[in-house]
Amino acid sequence: MKQDTAEQPASAYFLEERHDPNETHTLSVLVQNEPGVLARVIGLFSGRGYNIDSLTVSETEHAKHMSRITIVTTGTPMVIQQIKHQLDRMIPVYRVVDMTTTGSSIERELAMVKVKGTSDPRIEAMRLAEVFRARVVDATSESFIFEITGASDKIDQFVNLMVPLGLVEVSRTGVAAIARGPDGM
Repeated sequence: MKQDTAEQPASAYFLEERHDPNETHTLSVLVQNEPGVLARVIGLFSGRGYNIDSLTVSETEHAKHMSRITIVTTGTPMVIQQIKHQLDRMIPVYRVVDMTTTGSSIERELAMVKVKGTSDPRIEAMRLAEVFRARVVDATSESFIFEITGASDKIDQFVNLMVPLGLVEVSRTGVAAIARGPDGM
């Protein structure tokens, strides 16, 4: 009798392969504002092969020397949990909040979008800018620079619509996020 070895695991400790879908999470990290903190936080991501989709850093409480790092990252739920735990254990980190899971939060991003063009493409770019509430911050006879703020997907849509109209370049700030309600981080 022939045994079918293709279906049998080679080890008694066989674990079922998991294929959890990737999720995008926005993490808000309150840290001590001192030299090297950002490098240590980023080192945690690069050293373990985690990707950062967006990164924003700014001092938030000057008197207390506190800064807020907002990181948008993608991974399986297990990877996201691991990232949060590893960040939370770092010495200069005071608090890690997953803005994606804490309930309602507001996320915004700013972008400057340069578009070149004349005649019909120029008119269409101006019309679309008005629809998206983008503001003209610089204009020449051959190009515009639009300033647009909003959710990242709104900015992505605007940029994609500008491609056939003469998109030259885009500069984005990264996501800033804050929780709704009366309580602070």
